[in-house]
Amino acid sequence: MFVGFCKKTYFCIPKFRREKMNITKKDIDNLNAVLTVEISKEDYSANVEKVLNNYRKTANIPGFRKGHIPMGMVKKQYGKAILVEEVNKLLQDALHKFLNEEKLDVLGNPLPKNESEINWDADDYSFEFELGLAPKFDVDLKGKEVVQYKIVADEEMLNNQVKTIRKQYGKLISKKEVEKGDEITGTFISTDLPADMVGKEIEKKTTLSTDEIAGKKQLESLIGAKVGDTVSLKTKGMFADNHDNQKYLGVSHDDAHGLDIEVSFKIEEVNKREMAELNQELFDKLFGEAKVTSEEELKAKIKEDAEGQFAQQSDQKLLNDVVDSLIENTKFDLPKEFLQRWIAMTGEKRLSEEDAKAEFERSEKGLRYQLIEGKLRTENKLQVTFDELKDYSKNMIKAQMAQFGQMDPSEEELESIAARILSNKEEVERLSEQLNSNKLLNFFKENAKLKTKELTYDKFIKEAYA
Repeated sequence: MFVGFCKKTYFCIPKFRREKMNITKKDIDNLNAVLTVEISKEDYSANVEKVLNNYRKTANIPGFRKGHIPMGMVKKQYGKAILVEEVNKLLQDALHKFLNEEKLDVLGNPLPKNESEINWDADDYSFEFELGLAPKFDVDLKGKEVVQYKIVADEEMLNNQVKTIRKQYGKLISKKEVEKGDEITGTFISTDLPADMVGKEIEKKTTLSTDEIAGKKQLESLIGAKVGDTVSLKTKGMFADNHDNQKYLGVSHDDAHGLDIEVSFKIEEVNKREMAELNQELFDKLFGEAKVTSEEELKAKIKEDAEGQFAQQSDQKLLNDVVDSLIENTKFDLPKEFLQRWIAMTGEKRLSEEDAKAEFERSEKGLRYQLIEGKLRTENKLQVTFDELKDYSKNMIKAQMAQFGQMDPSEEELESIAARILSNKEEVERLSEQLNSNKLLNFFKENAKLKTKELTYDKFIKEAYA
């Protein structure tokens, strides 16, 4: 009977309008209350009569000319439905206004408590609604210490990057016979598939380096093979990473793990990659004329770029860890029973008590953080303004244009592109989410209790995501 305010959201503070109706709030405890809304005939009768008169003018009833239908017949046919609709409109408006004016922080939506008891043949009505109230709590950012990782590019990483660049910009020298370190182009073909892989035959042309082969026997079979030869290889242990089975053999992600079959590999091409010289020609090709002039400057540039990318991963890890810490250490109760009933009643289909409880348990962590974040944003004025969003989009545009050599776009050009972007609702939501995260991250960096830890990228991956 009653339509909810904000479906599929857990935290909403409605803000609407209207009318002088008798509404009383009775607190059950700090987290639960009951609203009683009294609606009398004088509140709705004028609206009902107006709608009935409109129906009388426009309704089509056999045997009567339009506009000449007896009002008694209109009331008999449409009166109850119109009454219910108009009373519900008044009811929603009254609830919205009350919640807004009383500044009540509610969780979910008011739940009808006595709708099955309403006598629609009476003149006056009394509606009751259960409320789940947001808890009162404090957020302590200086409590538990959180690690802020500083990821550095060490000498080993820099040397490997230089080696990769030299390979990438080097020359390919065609060969007839495979030696260690060569690149081989050929086609993998499955020869004898087990029953669980029937229908998943392999025929994949690929290029790989012998350095990618981890299996000793497989490498021995390839070294010395010639262009045109077909080599039989076992897939088990051929690569150090099972995902390489997916990359080089073309099998699915699931099949790639633990793949243990025999394949043939027909060698079509063998090349030795001669690494490029570290000279000014290569530096200019990579970074522009005279921007880098030595191997030391090349490594410094690689280090700067790599650590800039690492900072994004470190920031995301910090944000996740602070969020987890806040959820764990900010203690407050929730109106669980109310929220479980609300979840059961407001989805696309009504859930059983057991399913609603399970859904609440899945959602509880997110709800707790939503309340914590909302409090932090309100108390510290972290909400995103339109001007901030506009400036953020213009800076993003400038960065993208710089990648294509447009280093100094005009303000008029930036304004035009930004206006076009901000007219797209999905783009606005995406950029707002990014800017919200940035503001929250910077706030945490300035206010949370952090401990900086410096380590290499490999050690960061092992420690942070073990």
